[in-house]
Amino acid sequence: MPSPRRSVEGRPLGASASSSSSSNSPGSPAHGGGCNRFEFQSLLSSRAPVADPTCARLRASESPVHRRGSFPLAAPGPSQGAPLPEEDRMDLNPSFLGIALRSLLAIDLWLSKKLGVCAGESSSWGSGRPLMKLLEISGHGIPWLLGTLYCLSRSDSWAGREVLMNLLFALLLDLLLVALIKGLVRRRRPAHNQMDMFFTLSVDKYSFPSGHATRAALVSRFILNHLVLAIPLRVLVVLWAFILGLSRVMLGRHNVTDVAFGLFLGYMQYSIVDYCWLSPHNVPVLFVLWNEP
Repeated sequence: MPSPRRSVEGRPLGASASSSSSSNSPGSPAHGGGCNRFEFQSLLSSRAPVADPTCARLRASESPVHRRGSFPLAAPGPSQGAPLPEEDRMDLNPSFLGIALRSLLAIDLWLSKKLGVCAGESSSWGSGRPLMKLLEISGHGIPWLLGTLYCLSRSDSWAGREVLMNLLFALLLDLLLVALIKGLVRRRRPAHNQMDMFFTLSVDKYSFPSGHATRAALVSRFILNHLVLAIPLRVLVVLWAFILGLSRVMLGRHNVTDVAFGLFLGYMQYSIVDYCWLSPHNVPVLFVLWNEP
């Protein structure tokens, strides 16, 4: 049996032919088919799920969907399930009291601006501003203090000195309480106000409460209880107190709530003065300077 022919390298011709044919095939390594299969398999293996749970959590945390909180990464642990502190939560349901207070403040500012008809010369009632400023001086603390001291020095009766001494005590108490509340609340005066008052102190730049309103209510109640006046005069005293309080809003000095609370505070201040009434029997040292000759 004849032996098969061999090639120059000593290999069978059939094997060489089959080898050359296989090398010319599209999937052979000569054409890059084997290399492409190898790269494709390595790419698939690199996209396979990672067995390491730490890497999985890191990749999931970097996902933009997870950052928006669309799905939980894992079961919440003790630290993840803890509720937020109360100060970090958004109050989406404000209380009824808060809504009522904000509404009252808005109404107060709106009404005060509407009633400020004498706040400036160009206002609707600007021509009546000088009269309102004269009424303002009638309720200022300095004229009342100086007038009380003068009358006290000229009085020649124990009954008159006792009444005037308590009026002086009431005026000083009013100044102290109003200055204290203004310093604590620190509410600014209305924006349409002009700071051209008769005399101002450091706390007079604040608005709540109205010192003129407290003084008007205090003095009017004091006069009605300790002076014998006819009915028309008593009506005039009450009208003076209310018109003085209204003039504070018309001049733009105060808001409506400042005057309303001032009238209430002045009315209650007289109760304090009446309870702590000064007389020659309980505080005789205060009456030494005005002994009878």
